[in-house]
Amino acid sequence: MELSIKPFIEHKKTIHLVGIGGVSMNSLGELLLSMGVPVTGSDRAHSAVTERLERLGAVIHYGHAAENVEGASLIIRTAAVHDDNPEIVRAHELNIPVMERAQAWGCLMTDYQDVICLSGTHGKTTTTSMMTLIAMQAALDPTVMVGSNLPAIGGTLRIGGHECFVAESCEYCNSFLSFAPTIAVVLNVEADHLDFFKDLDDIIHSFRAFCQLTPANGLVVVNADDDNAMQAVQGIDRKIMTFGTAPTANVRPANVTLNNGYYSFDVLVNNELYTHVTLSVPGRHNMMNALACCAVSSFLEVRGELVAAGLAQFKGSSRRFELTGRMSTGALVVDDYAHHPSEMRATLNTARQMDFKRIFCAFQPHTYTRTKALFAEFVEALKLCDQAVLAPIYAAREQNTIGISSDDLAREIPGAVSLGSFEEIADYLRREAGEGDLVLTMGAGDIYKVGKMLVEGE
Repeated sequence: MELSIKPFIEHKKTIHLVGIGGVSMNSLGELLLSMGVPVTGSDRAHSAVTERLERLGAVIHYGHAAENVEGASLIIRTAAVHDDNPEIVRAHELNIPVMERAQAWGCLMTDYQDVICLSGTHGKTTTTSMMTLIAMQAALDPTVMVGSNLPAIGGTLRIGGHECFVAESCEYCNSFLSFAPTIAVVLNVEADHLDFFKDLDDIIHSFRAFCQLTPANGLVVVNADDDNAMQAVQGIDRKIMTFGTAPTANVRPANVTLNNGYYSFDVLVNNELYTHVTLSVPGRHNMMNALACCAVSSFLEVRGELVAAGLAQFKGSSRRFELTGRMSTGALVVDDYAHHPSEMRATLNTARQMDFKRIFCAFQPHTYTRTKALFAEFVEALKLCDQAVLAPIYAAREQNTIGISSDDLAREIPGAVSLGSFEEIADYLRREAGEGDLVLTMGAGDIYKVGKMLVEGE
């Protein structure tokens, strides 16, 4: 029988989280504490997140050590914590059951009536945030798990009622296959995480399996404009609702107007007017994200005016075209998490629709495997800015066994420069970027620090 977290919650047994400071893990810890479950955990270093959990009652050990698990009845770990971790080794010695974070979330989801799981190679965090604001506006009292700080809920977790659960759902390591969606949303499907997936077909297969987790009376929402996403749902025995600009899409925009990068549009559901939306975040990709939310909302019979109000309230989430500030030279500094070429194109095309003289993109490639696998696509995406300023590749979990560097990218991008440190990048941009220009810090690593240096004048 598959391990379930529920008996441990019911009997208030101590649950230990290995890597408790991670985004999804700290949300899980907070939810367990709210249920009266004793929580212990471990992480490499202190953070605002771990200190908050300690204030809520968690006992946290800094550093990983075998003795940290003693006294726990269940261990939960992230996919990044492997069997050779001393805490996992000791748990096995003591016969303490170990489960994955995604399995734990999947168990918890089964207690909710409507479970909206938002997936896709890009746009998950933004669309989860949009859906959250709609659900709150519609008084659905959602429980929410999102991958980036959302000001409207004061973090990455909202503890609500049991009617509605809104969950960001990631495909990496097939995590989302442990979830329990009643509504599965597929925003787009592209080649990414090729350190785990074999190829694009393997990724499409994973999204297909995710959609098939929905029950017979559930719903699959899929992007009609995305061939790979449509391939993932082809022939599956589920109710499917499509969104997009294709005339065949169930949910599509009409009477679209564009004002300095911001979209307003009517939303048609099966050719009938559902609502009119004016977005508070720029970019065509955000119109697509909003259409996905409209599909879900219409299925849940949320009134159109509540959907429009919820979407208008969404001003962005952390590190998604987020304003950092203004340089003393007058240039505007914005930070964005984009680290896949499609995300980068969407962000840079959005910037191009706004009134900037020049766009400087300070980009930090994320992982050697992704840089190599998508090299040509990175080059093409970075040609959309006026000048690319490249930081060294952010290794994350990898070693550079490939022998690739940002210098290789710079050679292929006209006018690009590759610099060795954040200090050099900040100095360069202070010299080059002026009034009317945009400096976009871009990447999933710590490139945002450059923006802070530019604004704070360090």
